[in-house]
Amino acid sequence: MRVYASHPERSRGRRHAEAPAPTRSEFQRDRDRIVHSSAFRRLVYKTQVFLNHEGDLFRTRLTHSLEVAQLGRSIGRSLGLNEDLIETIALAHDLGHTPFGHAGQDVLNACMKEHGGFEHNLQSLRVVDVLEQRYPRFDGLNLTFESREGILKHCARKNAELIEAREPGGVAQRFLSGGQPSLEAQLCNLADEVAYNAHDVDDGVRSGLLTLEQLETVPLVQRYLRETLADHPGLGGKRLLCETIRRMLSQQVYDIIDASEVLLAEAAPADAEAVRGHAPLIRFSPDMRAASHELKRFLFANLYRHPQVKGMRERAEEVLRDLFQAYMADARLLPPDFAGAGSHARACADYIAGMTDRFAIREHERLTGRKLFV
Repeated sequence: MRVYASHPERSRGRRHAEAPAPTRSEFQRDRDRIVHSSAFRRLVYKTQVFLNHEGDLFRTRLTHSLEVAQLGRSIGRSLGLNEDLIETIALAHDLGHTPFGHAGQDVLNACMKEHGGFEHNLQSLRVVDVLEQRYPRFDGLNLTFESREGILKHCARKNAELIEAREPGGVAQRFLSGGQPSLEAQLCNLADEVAYNAHDVDDGVRSGLLTLEQLETVPLVQRYLRETLADHPGLGGKRLLCETIRRMLSQQVYDIIDASEVLLAEAAPADAEAVRGHAPLIRFSPDMRAASHELKRFLFANLYRHPQVKGMRERAEEVLRDLFQAYMADARLLPPDFAGAGSHARACADYIAGMTDRFAIREHERLTGRKLFV
Protein backbone atom coordinates (compact mmCIF):
# COMPACT_ATOMS: atom_id res chain seq x y z
CA MET A 1 0.00 0.00 0.00
CA ARG A 2 1.08 3.55 -0.64
CA VAL A 3 1.74 6.07 2.11
CA TYR A 4 -1.61 7.84 1.64
CA ALA A 5 -3.64 4.64 2.05
CA SER A 6 -5.42 3.93 5.34
CA HIS A 7 -3.18 1.61 7.33
CA PRO A 8 -5.04 -0.45 9.97
CA GLU A 9 -2.24 -0.15 12.51
CA ARG A 10 -2.75 3.65 12.41
CA SER A 11 -6.52 3.49 12.81
CA ARG A 12 -8.19 6.02 15.08
CA GLY A 13 -9.66 3.00 16.82
CA ARG A 14 -13.04 1.86 18.05
CA ARG A 15 -15.48 3.57 20.38
CA HIS A 16 -15.13 0.64 22.80
CA ALA A 17 -11.59 -0.65 23.24
CA GLU A 18 -10.99 -4.26 22.21
CA ALA A 19 -7.90 -6.45 22.15
CA PRO A 20 -6.50 -6.92 18.62
CA ALA A 21 -7.51 -10.02 16.70
CA PRO A 22 -4.61 -12.50 16.40
CA THR A 23 -5.06 -13.28 12.69
CA ARG A 24 -6.88 -10.29 11.18
CA SER A 25 -6.24 -6.59 10.72
CA GLU A 26 -8.69 -4.10 12.21
CA PHE A 27 -10.33 -3.48 8.83
CA GLN A 28 -10.59 -7.19 8.06
CA ARG A 29 -12.32 -7.61 11.40
CA ASP A 30 -14.77 -4.84 10.49
CA ARG A 31 -15.56 -6.51 7.18
CA ASP A 32 -16.24 -9.84 8.86
CA ARG A 33 -18.59 -8.21 11.37
CA ILE A 34 -20.55 -6.66 8.51
CA VAL A 35 -20.86 -9.96 6.64
CA HIS A 36 -22.18 -11.74 9.75
CA SER A 37 -24.67 -9.01 10.67
CA SER A 38 -28.43 -9.42 10.42
CA ALA A 39 -28.76 -6.18 8.48
CA PHE A 40 -26.39 -7.46 5.79
CA ARG A 41 -28.37 -10.67 5.32
CA ARG A 42 -31.59 -8.70 4.89
CA LEU A 43 -30.13 -6.82 1.91
CA VAL A 44 -30.82 -9.86 -0.27
CA TYR A 45 -34.55 -9.03 -0.13
CA LYS A 46 -34.24 -5.25 -0.45
CA THR A 47 -34.38 -3.94 -3.98
CA GLN A 48 -32.99 -1.01 -5.94
CA VAL A 49 -35.51 0.02 -8.62
CA PHE A 50 -37.62 -3.10 -9.14
CA LEU A 51 -39.44 -4.64 -6.22
CA ASN A 52 -38.48 -8.04 -4.87
CA HIS A 53 -41.55 -9.84 -6.14
CA GLU A 54 -41.06 -8.64 -9.75
CA GLY A 55 -38.38 -11.18 -10.63
CA ASP A 56 -35.31 -13.04 -9.43
CA LEU A 57 -32.83 -11.53 -11.91
CA PHE A 58 -33.03 -7.89 -10.85
CA ARG A 59 -30.45 -6.35 -8.56
CA THR A 60 -30.96 -6.24 -4.84
CA ARG A 61 -29.12 -4.15 -2.25
CA LEU A 62 -26.95 -7.20 -1.57
CA THR A 63 -25.88 -7.80 -5.16
CA HIS A 64 -25.34 -4.06 -5.59
CA SER A 65 -23.10 -3.97 -2.50
CA LEU A 66 -21.06 -6.89 -3.84
CA GLU A 67 -20.66 -5.13 -7.18
CA VAL A 68 -19.50 -1.94 -5.47
CA ALA A 69 -17.00 -3.98 -3.43
CA GLN A 70 -15.65 -5.67 -6.58
CA LEU A 71 -15.26 -2.40 -8.47
CA GLY A 72 -13.80 -0.69 -5.43
CA ARG A 73 -11.21 -3.36 -4.77
CA SER A 74 -10.14 -3.47 -8.43
CA ILE A 75 -9.60 0.29 -8.56
CA GLY A 76 -8.10 0.42 -5.07
CA ARG A 77 -5.55 -2.27 -5.91
CA SER A 78 -4.28 -0.21 -8.85
CA LEU A 79 -4.07 2.93 -6.71
CA GLY A 80 -2.34 1.22 -3.79
CA LEU A 81 -5.20 1.76 -1.33
CA ASN A 82 -6.42 -0.50 1.46
CA GLU A 83 -8.66 -3.12 -0.15
CA ASP A 84 -10.02 -4.42 3.15
CA LEU A 85 -11.31 -1.00 4.16
CA ILE A 86 -12.79 -0.47 0.69
CA GLU A 87 -14.60 -3.79 0.93
CA THR A 88 -15.90 -3.01 4.42
CA ILE A 89 -17.35 0.36 3.39
CA ALA A 90 -18.81 -1.05 0.18
CA LEU A 91 -20.54 -3.96 1.93
CA ALA A 92 -21.94 -1.70 4.67
CA HIS A 93 -22.90 1.44 2.78
CA ASP A 94 -26.52 0.39 2.13
CA LEU A 95 -27.31 -1.26 5.49
CA GLY A 96 -29.66 1.59 6.42
CA HIS A 97 -31.67 1.56 3.21
CA THR A 98 -35.39 1.01 3.61
CA PRO A 99 -37.48 -1.53 1.74
CA PHE A 100 -38.61 -0.40 -1.73
CA GLY A 101 -35.49 1.59 -2.59
CA HIS A 102 -35.62 5.37 -2.62
CA ALA A 103 -39.40 5.34 -2.35
CA GLY A 104 -39.00 4.00 1.18
CA GLN A 105 -36.39 6.62 2.06
CA ASP A 106 -38.66 9.45 0.91
CA VAL A 107 -41.80 8.27 2.64
CA LEU A 108 -40.03 7.52 5.93
CA ASN A 109 -38.42 10.95 5.84
CA ALA A 110 -41.86 12.50 5.37
CA CYS A 111 -43.34 10.40 8.20
CA MET A 112 -40.45 11.44 10.47
CA LYS A 113 -40.61 15.14 9.56
CA GLU A 114 -41.64 16.15 13.10
CA HIS A 115 -39.25 13.65 14.70
CA GLY A 116 -35.85 14.48 13.21
CA GLY A 117 -36.35 13.13 9.68
CA PHE A 118 -34.79 10.05 8.11
CA GLU A 119 -31.56 9.71 6.06
CA HIS A 120 -30.52 6.30 4.80
CA ASN A 121 -26.81 7.10 5.18
CA LEU A 122 -27.34 8.17 8.77
CA GLN A 123 -29.41 5.03 9.28
CA SER A 124 -26.54 2.88 7.98
CA LEU A 125 -24.33 4.37 10.68
CA ARG A 126 -27.10 3.83 13.23
CA VAL A 127 -27.29 0.16 12.24
CA VAL A 128 -23.59 -0.46 12.88
CA ASP A 129 -23.43 1.80 15.96
CA VAL A 130 -26.68 0.92 17.74
CA LEU A 131 -29.17 -1.44 16.16
CA GLU A 132 -27.12 -4.60 15.65
CA GLN A 133 -27.19 -6.47 18.96
CA ARG A 134 -24.56 -9.20 18.88
CA TYR A 135 -22.07 -8.43 21.63
CA PRO A 136 -22.39 -8.51 25.43
CA ARG A 137 -20.50 -5.27 26.19
CA PHE A 138 -21.86 -2.80 23.64
CA ASP A 139 -24.58 -2.08 21.12
CA GLY A 140 -23.75 -2.16 17.43
CA LEU A 141 -20.70 -3.69 15.77
CA ASN A 142 -18.08 -1.37 17.29
CA LEU A 143 -16.38 -0.71 13.95
CA THR A 144 -13.25 1.37 13.51
CA PHE A 145 -13.48 5.11 12.93
CA GLU A 146 -12.37 4.69 9.31
CA SER A 147 -15.13 2.19 8.48
CA ARG A 148 -17.79 4.28 10.21
CA GLU A 149 -16.61 7.44 8.47
CA GLY A 150 -16.85 5.75 5.07
CA ILE A 151 -20.35 4.46 5.78
CA LEU A 152 -21.57 8.00 6.51
CA LYS A 153 -21.44 9.12 2.89
CA HIS A 154 -23.87 12.04 3.24
CA CYS A 155 -25.17 13.85 6.29
CA ALA A 156 -27.39 16.91 6.67
CA ARG A 157 -25.77 19.66 8.70
CA LYS A 158 -28.31 19.44 11.53
CA ASN A 159 -27.58 15.73 11.93
CA ALA A 160 -23.83 16.32 11.66
CA GLU A 161 -24.09 18.81 14.54
CA LEU A 162 -25.95 16.28 16.67
CA ILE A 163 -23.34 13.59 16.00
CA GLU A 164 -20.50 16.02 16.62
CA ALA A 165 -21.99 16.95 19.99
CA ARG A 166 -21.96 13.28 21.01
CA GLU A 167 -18.65 12.48 19.33
CA PRO A 168 -16.42 15.59 19.07
CA GLY A 169 -13.99 15.36 16.18
CA GLY A 170 -15.68 12.15 15.06
CA VAL A 171 -17.20 10.81 11.87
CA ALA A 172 -19.45 13.82 11.24
CA GLN A 173 -16.82 16.51 11.78
CA ARG A 174 -15.90 16.72 8.09
CA PHE A 175 -19.46 17.74 7.16
CA LEU A 176 -19.01 20.81 9.38
CA SER A 177 -15.42 21.68 8.50
CA GLY A 178 -15.49 20.92 4.78
CA GLY A 179 -12.78 18.25 4.97
CA GLN A 180 -12.62 14.99 3.05
CA PRO A 181 -12.83 11.36 4.18
CA SER A 182 -10.18 8.72 3.47
CA LEU A 183 -9.28 7.86 -0.12
CA GLU A 184 -10.96 4.49 0.41
CA ALA A 185 -14.22 6.23 1.32
CA GLN A 186 -13.92 8.57 -1.67
CA LEU A 187 -13.39 5.57 -3.92
CA CYS A 188 -16.44 3.74 -2.57
CA ASN A 189 -18.60 6.79 -3.28
CA LEU A 190 -17.53 6.73 -6.91
CA ALA A 191 -17.73 2.94 -7.27
CA ASP A 192 -21.29 3.15 -5.94
CA GLU A 193 -22.21 5.56 -8.74
CA VAL A 194 -20.54 3.47 -11.44
CA ALA A 195 -22.21 0.25 -10.29
CA TYR A 196 -25.60 1.92 -9.88
CA ASN A 197 -25.70 3.34 -13.41
CA ALA A 198 -24.44 0.15 -15.04
CA HIS A 199 -26.80 -2.24 -13.34
CA ASP A 200 -29.81 0.03 -13.83
CA VAL A 201 -29.08 0.03 -17.56
CA ASP A 202 -28.92 -3.78 -17.42
CA ASP A 203 -32.07 -4.21 -15.33
CA GLY A 204 -33.91 -1.55 -17.31
CA VAL A 205 -33.36 -3.35 -20.62
CA ARG A 206 -34.03 -6.80 -19.15
CA SER A 207 -37.32 -5.53 -17.70
CA GLY A 208 -38.45 -4.17 -21.06
CA LEU A 209 -38.75 -0.62 -19.72
CA LEU A 210 -35.68 0.53 -21.69
CA THR A 211 -34.50 -0.40 -25.17
CA LEU A 212 -31.05 -0.40 -26.70
CA GLU A 213 -32.41 2.05 -29.28
CA GLN A 214 -33.22 4.50 -26.49
CA LEU A 215 -29.85 3.98 -24.86
CA GLU A 216 -28.07 4.71 -28.14
CA THR A 217 -29.04 8.36 -27.60
CA VAL A 218 -26.76 8.44 -24.54
CA PRO A 219 -23.15 9.09 -25.66
CA LEU A 220 -21.54 6.94 -22.95
CA VAL A 221 -23.61 3.90 -23.96
CA GLN A 222 -23.62 4.69 -27.66
CA ARG A 223 -19.82 4.59 -27.89
CA TYR A 224 -19.49 1.08 -26.46
CA LEU A 225 -22.59 -0.26 -28.18
CA ARG A 226 -21.19 0.74 -31.56
CA GLU A 227 -17.71 -0.46 -30.64
CA THR A 228 -19.14 -3.87 -29.67
CA LEU A 229 -21.09 -4.17 -32.93
CA ALA A 230 -18.00 -3.18 -34.92
CA ASP A 231 -16.03 -6.00 -33.29
CA HIS A 232 -18.94 -8.48 -33.34
CA PRO A 233 -21.21 -7.74 -36.33
CA GLY A 234 -24.69 -9.14 -35.95
CA LEU A 235 -24.42 -9.60 -32.20
CA GLY A 236 -27.71 -9.00 -30.43
CA GLY A 237 -29.82 -9.70 -27.37
CA LYS A 238 -28.30 -10.34 -23.97
CA ARG A 239 -24.76 -10.78 -25.30
CA LEU A 240 -24.81 -7.35 -26.93
CA LEU A 241 -26.16 -5.75 -23.76
CA CYS A 242 -23.65 -7.48 -21.48
CA GLU A 243 -20.64 -6.71 -23.67
CA THR A 244 -21.65 -3.07 -24.03
CA ILE A 245 -21.99 -2.68 -20.26
CA ARG A 246 -18.71 -4.56 -19.66
CA ARG A 247 -16.82 -2.18 -21.92
CA MET A 248 -18.50 0.85 -20.40
CA LEU A 249 -17.65 -0.31 -16.88
CA SER A 250 -14.05 -1.09 -17.80
CA GLN A 251 -13.48 2.32 -19.34
CA GLN A 252 -14.94 4.08 -16.30
CA VAL A 253 -12.62 2.06 -14.05
CA TYR A 254 -9.58 2.96 -16.18
CA ASP A 255 -10.67 6.61 -16.23
CA ILE A 256 -10.91 6.78 -12.44
CA ILE A 257 -7.48 5.17 -12.07
CA ASP A 258 -5.82 7.50 -14.59
CA ALA A 259 -7.46 10.70 -13.33
CA SER A 260 -6.82 9.86 -9.69
CA GLU A 261 -3.18 8.96 -10.29
CA VAL A 262 -2.62 12.43 -11.72
CA LEU A 263 -4.37 14.13 -8.79
CA LEU A 264 -2.49 12.07 -6.23
CA ALA A 265 0.85 12.79 -7.89
CA GLU A 266 0.11 16.52 -7.88
CA ALA A 267 -1.13 16.61 -4.27
CA ALA A 268 1.51 14.16 -2.97
CA PRO A 269 -0.21 13.62 0.41
CA ALA A 270 2.31 12.41 3.00
CA ASP A 271 -0.14 10.06 4.70
CA ALA A 272 -3.82 9.23 5.09
CA GLU A 273 -4.45 12.22 7.36
CA ALA A 274 -2.99 14.65 4.81
CA VAL A 275 -5.66 13.54 2.32
CA ARG A 276 -8.36 15.19 4.42
CA GLY A 277 -7.17 18.72 3.69
CA HIS A 278 -7.35 18.36 -0.10
CA ALA A 279 -10.24 18.49 -2.53
CA PRO A 280 -11.40 14.96 -3.48
CA LEU A 281 -8.49 13.06 -5.01
CA ILE A 282 -10.43 10.05 -6.34
CA ARG A 283 -12.32 11.37 -9.32
CA PHE A 284 -13.43 10.89 -12.90
CA SER A 285 -11.81 12.96 -15.61
CA PRO A 286 -14.01 15.98 -16.50
CA ASP A 287 -15.20 14.32 -19.72
CA MET A 288 -16.17 11.07 -17.99
CA ARG A 289 -17.86 12.98 -15.17
CA ALA A 290 -20.02 14.81 -17.72
CA ALA A 291 -20.82 11.55 -19.53
CA SER A 292 -21.77 9.81 -16.27
CA HIS A 293 -24.08 12.68 -15.30
CA GLU A 294 -25.75 12.51 -18.70
CA LEU A 295 -26.40 8.79 -18.28
CA LYS A 296 -27.86 9.43 -14.83
CA ARG A 297 -30.19 12.10 -16.24
CA PHE A 298 -31.35 9.65 -18.90
CA LEU A 299 -32.10 6.99 -16.28
CA PHE A 300 -34.07 9.44 -14.15
CA ALA A 301 -36.19 10.51 -17.09
CA ASN A 302 -36.72 7.13 -18.72
CA LEU A 303 -36.45 4.48 -15.98
CA TYR A 304 -36.94 5.89 -12.48
CA ARG A 305 -39.91 7.99 -13.68
CA HIS A 306 -41.33 5.33 -15.98
CA PRO A 307 -45.11 4.94 -15.40
CA GLN A 308 -44.69 1.29 -14.39
CA VAL A 309 -42.00 2.16 -11.83
CA LYS A 310 -44.08 5.12 -10.65
CA GLY A 311 -47.10 2.87 -10.05
CA MET A 312 -45.04 0.44 -7.98
CA ARG A 313 -43.52 3.33 -6.07
CA GLU A 314 -46.92 4.74 -5.12
CA ARG A 315 -48.07 1.39 -3.73
CA ALA A 316 -44.79 0.96 -1.85
CA GLU A 317 -45.21 4.42 -0.30
CA GLU A 318 -48.73 3.52 0.79
CA VAL A 319 -47.46 0.34 2.45
CA LEU A 320 -44.86 2.18 4.51
CA ARG A 321 -47.12 5.10 5.42
CA ASP A 322 -49.76 2.70 6.69
CA LEU A 323 -47.20 0.70 8.66
CA PHE A 324 -45.77 3.83 10.27
CA GLN A 325 -49.22 5.06 11.26
CA ALA A 326 -50.16 1.66 12.68
CA TYR A 327 -47.00 1.38 14.80
CA MET A 328 -47.27 4.97 15.99
CA ALA A 329 -50.86 4.32 17.09
CA ASP A 330 -50.08 1.10 18.95
CA ALA A 331 -46.60 0.51 20.39
CA ARG A 332 -47.56 -3.09 21.19
CA LEU A 333 -47.22 -3.90 17.48
CA LEU A 334 -43.46 -3.34 17.67
CA PRO A 335 -41.17 -6.24 18.64
CA PRO A 336 -39.72 -5.97 22.17
CA ASP A 337 -36.26 -5.13 20.82
CA PHE A 338 -37.64 -1.92 19.30
CA ALA A 339 -40.38 -0.82 21.68
CA GLY A 340 -39.05 1.77 24.08
CA ALA A 341 -35.67 2.19 22.32
CA GLY A 342 -35.25 5.98 22.10
CA SER A 343 -38.32 7.92 20.96
CA HIS A 344 -41.31 5.91 19.87
CA ALA A 345 -41.22 7.49 16.39
CA ARG A 346 -37.55 6.60 15.93
CA ALA A 347 -38.25 3.04 17.05
CA CYS A 348 -41.00 2.81 14.41
CA ALA A 349 -38.62 4.13 11.74
CA ASP A 350 -35.86 1.74 12.81
CA TYR A 351 -38.20 -1.23 12.58
CA ILE A 352 -39.62 -0.27 9.18
CA ALA A 353 -36.21 0.63 7.72
CA GLY A 354 -34.91 -2.82 8.62
CA MET A 355 -37.72 -4.64 6.81
CA THR A 356 -37.28 -6.44 3.52
CA ASP A 357 -39.66 -5.71 0.66
CA ARG A 358 -41.57 -8.93 1.07
CA PHE A 359 -41.83 -8.68 4.86
CA ALA A 360 -43.21 -5.14 4.60
CA ILE A 361 -45.80 -6.31 2.05
CA ARG A 362 -46.85 -9.25 4.25
CA GLU A 363 -46.95 -7.14 7.41
CA HIS A 364 -49.07 -4.50 5.69
CA GLU A 365 -51.52 -7.11 4.48
CA ARG A 366 -51.71 -8.65 7.97
CA LEU A 367 -52.39 -5.33 9.68
CA THR A 368 -54.73 -3.76 7.11
CA GLY A 369 -56.31 -6.72 5.36
CA ARG A 370 -55.50 -5.09 2.00
CA LYS A 371 -53.39 -6.69 -0.74
CA LEU A 372 -51.60 -4.00 -2.73
CA PHE A 373 -49.16 -6.28 -4.55
CA VAL A 374 -50.15 -9.37 -6.48
